[in-house]
Amino acid sequence: MRDEQIDATITPNRIASLAQKVFAGHKLTHDEGLWLFSLESTADIFTLLSWANRIREHFKGNKVHLCSIVNVKAGGCSENCKFCAQSAAYQTDSPRYGLVDLPPVMNAADEAKQNGVTAVGLVAAWRGLEEGPVLDQICDQLEEMKNSGKTRPDASLGIIKNPRVAQRLKAAGLECYGHNLESSRRFYPEVCSSHTYEERIETISHLKAAGIKICSGGIIGMGETREDRCDLAFSLREVGANVVPINILNPIEGTPMGDSKTRESISPLEILKTIACFRFILPKQEIMIAGGRTVNLRDLQSMIFMAGASALMVGNYLTTLNQPVDKDLQMLKDLGLDPNWDKHGFSDQDENCGSGCGCSTAAEETPACEPAMA
Repeated sequence: MRDEQIDATITPNRIASLAQKVFAGHKLTHDEGLWLFSLESTADIFTLLSWANRIREHFKGNKVHLCSIVNVKAGGCSENCKFCAQSAAYQTDSPRYGLVDLPPVMNAADEAKQNGVTAVGLVAAWRGLEEGPVLDQICDQLEEMKNSGKTRPDASLGIIKNPRVAQRLKAAGLECYGHNLESSRRFYPEVCSSHTYEERIETISHLKAAGIKICSGGIIGMGETREDRCDLAFSLREVGANVVPINILNPIEGTPMGDSKTRESISPLEILKTIACFRFILPKQEIMIAGGRTVNLRDLQSMIFMAGASALMVGNYLTTLNQPVDKDLQMLKDLGLDPNWDKHGFSDQDENCGSGCGCSTAAEETPACEPAMA
């Protein structure tokens, strides 16, 4: 009996030890991350969530970053991402329309300001963005949003091959660009074959060179393994993502990943564990919960913050519905979380933590707040 009691402390103690390593400003190794992803016991997972929550509070305080999106060009995409209802390769009920004019974009900015949403991302269903009239129109929209002061203009406009395109976007006022890696390098061919993982890495490289922050994450529940999820988290750390959206597959009829009857859905507890593992591996990043949360997490949505999430996509998604914004805002209020992100910024993600550090002032001072520590 005594041996069983001793054994029961081994895993919780190791989780705590890894959390203390993160507090001390050190990075987890891949093997340590993979061990966290492999946890099976419900009790161990809740211990993991508790420490992930402490890590979030230490680096982020009670701040939550809210963002929303507006679809500026829908459907008919040339790419064959197997989860996407907007691909021209699949027969879905997704709407199709060309590049929109300015009014819908500014309407989205107005709504964002009313709801206290930090950023609105312009999203387009196409392969990518090149120099020409379309880039000119996109830059005009970004400039109008920036000059209005209503919200931060972000964008997710596909692959960028030409560094000059990234420079134009930066000059127009773009601060953060969304470009997901989607999954691990190993699993990526199961997701898309019309462009490569390397093209996504190259796009991120061009954006970073132009001084644009990176919003990059992926989708879980597509049939990938826990090791794939772990590899994705470490790849995002390597490319220097600032915001890390975690989407959960919401199968859309007509897409290759749309048959929910043959695909085993990911459980809410596995989702929460994944968020917590990402927080351990990416302690300073904004971990954002995005598409698929209402369908897959159901009544456990509020637990994403205990699991380490510090950002939330609000409003409807590209082709699926979300819960009403006022319900999300009430959830944050009930949890004592603050969506006013104006003065939070990205400064707390710098290698040298300065006066803009997002560490919780209530936390004990640790080496993680010393300028000499990474």
